[in-house]
Amino acid sequence: MTPDDRRFLDAAIDEARAGLDAGGIPIGSVLVVDGEIVGRGHNQRVQKGSPILHAEMDCFENAGRLPASSYARATLYSTLSPCDMCSGTSLLYGIPRIVIGENDTFQGPEDYVRSRGVELVMADDATCKDLMASFIAERPELWNEDIGEEI
Repeated sequence: MTPDDRRFLDAAIDEARAGLDAGGIPIGSVLVVDGEIVGRGHNQRVQKGSPILHAEMDCFENAGRLPASSYARATLYSTLSPCDMCSGTSLLYGIPRIVIGENDTFQGPEDYVRSRGVELVMADDATCKDLMASFIAERPELWNEDIGEEI
């Protein structure tokens, strides 16, 4: 990870904390193009009663419409390994690089995403892990709902 990666992952962690503070699941994401954050988001499934507002989806929505050339220069930062839905959106728009805070708690389709030419950078970040571990211990039912599993 570069110093810029650290700075942008920290911004994603800030988003994760904002989601937790609002009563949701502590996962955050930022989209960066040419060294600038163009979108921020956090998991809002609980807050908005949405089945799809994972952090990355909220981030893409908040970034608004971007030209394909912007996505081609983008890096997506996520505090947790993106799921199939969020990975699919990244592939659809041709995002070439994803920085993942941690993938011990949950691992999305990383091998498939790599096979499509996307560079994945694993931060193995202790703060990301701690946020998820604390949340899962306190709210296992919400975590299981978020990943589509029964308790």
